[in-house]
Amino acid sequence: MTEIRRIISAVMGLSLLGVSSVAHADIAGTIDATITLESGCIINGTNAADGAGSVDFGAIDFGTQTTLFSEASAQVTGTGAGITVQCTAGVTPNLVFQTGLHDANAAGSGNKAMQHGTTTTQYVSYNLLLADDVTVINNGDSILLSNDGSEQTITVNGRAYGATGLIAGSYTDTVTVLLEL
Repeated sequence: MTEIRRIISAVMGLSLLGVSSVAHADIAGTIDATITLESGCIINGTNAADGAGSVDFGAIDFGTQTTLFSEASAQVTGTGAGITVQCTAGVTPNLVFQTGLHDANAAGSGNKAMQHGTTTTQYVSYNLLLADDVTVINNGDSILLSNDGSEQTITVNGRAYGATGLIAGSYTDTVTVLLEL
């Protein structure tokens, strides 16, 4: 019995010292983390995955002219001058210019046409041009970009052409652009 008292006294003494007599064990585990990456591009500051639609490649604004203008020049702008594109390294992007909504109504020197907002039989013809401001971009023409993963700025200019009988108002067009990866 003396032995039991000694053990009880020892346990009581240890518990007074803050040492627990109950055994415990830590439980360890893991967290699994995964990510799947796919090729993509940043176009004018917007991250777009392969296959994305409705990407804004920019706008071209020929400003305000009189109905008697002969020519007006402008540049496509995105978040700045030109169209900026940065794609996954190893991917060779190809920027393809396709049709505008009113190409069939282009006349004279232009291969595209902007339609009047309310009088839909009125058009202003225009061209998109490469950076040299001379070479016309036709439907289906493309610009092959570098595959090094760097941001690239593509300069696209435009020239609108006046014509006899134009009426005052706003004229617009939308050109489809495709970035092939």
